[in-house]
Amino acid sequence: MTQRWAIGSGSLFEERIGYARAVVDGDRVYVSGTTGFDYADMTISDDVVEQAEQCLRNIGAALEEAGACFADVVRVRYLLPVREDFEPCWPVLRACFGEVRPAATMLVCGLADPRMRIEIEVEARRGSGGGVTPSSG
Repeated sequence: MTQRWAIGSGSLFEERIGYARAVVDGDRVYVSGTTGFDYADMTISDDVVEQAEQCLRNIGAALEEAGACFADVVRVRYLLPVREDFEPCWPVLRACFGEVRPAATMLVCGLADPRMRIEIEVEARRGSGGGVTPSSG
């Protein structure tokens, strides 16, 4: 029987809307769209790059609680209200995913709060990161 459990982050949004930061289903980990809020004090930077860094810290915490890591990520989705905000985030995203090379999609869309400038969602398979081979070109 597959084990399924939810992981919360303490975000007020999770309680108010009714979702989990992440759901673990067997060896799969589904991390909800995660924004740049610092959940400890529910603050968010005005800077899109700082938001991207905080998104990744939030996602990393959820993955760790699930028994996974960024090397296990197989899919990532980037959601931004302003297309031009994406490129400044590339160095931060590459530092996290450059060796992992997950399948990726970037969408331009509205987000739930006008302060949010980027939202990141990932899917991972626990234990799959050990076999990542850098692309040969």
